[in-house]
Amino acid sequence: MPESGVIVARPDQASSAPASPAPLPARAPLVMIVGDSFTVGSGPVERWNSYAAKAARELGWQLVTAGAAGTGFVNPGPVNRTFERSFTEELAWRPAPDLLIVSGGHNDRRTRAGRVNRAAKRLLELVHARWPHTRVVVIGPIWMTRAPRWAYRVRDAIAVAADEEEVTFLDPLGERWSRRLVLPDGVHPTPAGHARLARWLVTALGGR
Repeated sequence: MPESGVIVARPDQASSAPASPAPLPARAPLVMIVGDSFTVGSGPVERWNSYAAKAARELGWQLVTAGAAGTGFVNPGPVNRTFERSFTEELAWRPAPDLLIVSGGHNDRRTRAGRVNRAAKRLLELVHARWPHTRVVVIGPIWMTRAPRWAYRVRDAIAVAADEEEVTFLDPLGERWSRRLVLPDGVHPTPAGHARLARWLVTALGGR
């Protein structure tokens, strides 16, 4: 018999004490990207193996990809949809992401730089109005072989728009790539090329 006033706990009573709640896992950053075939994939490279997807896996992002091959800030491409329209129809109705990346300009050939600048600026203004607290990064035209002169004019027009809207601009034309990273079409990256682009993006964003 236990002494008076002493309570002896049965095993089932001891286990009934409330356990501390498990900590909630950290939320993965929500990142959205709108772009052209370099972003959505082309040839043997599917969307989930593009440079954006590879960077997302390395940085632990939850990625939403929008856009289509052949499109640009001004050029609607075969889908009849510029980057602005892709943003409006595919992304703008969603909850605000932590980061939005706009990547392109490769398809805005034969377009005056002034038109590209105005289109890029209009898109960035729209993004800021819709998601005022979202970080925005703009990536200029991607050219992994020798770029033509017009690509630099487009690059500069986009860079000016990014500066005017106070967003980060990243310049792939300022990098040295290898022709071995390009598919036989002479334009699009191989799987290894996408991996190299992903490493460049991770580094440019201050990742590992």
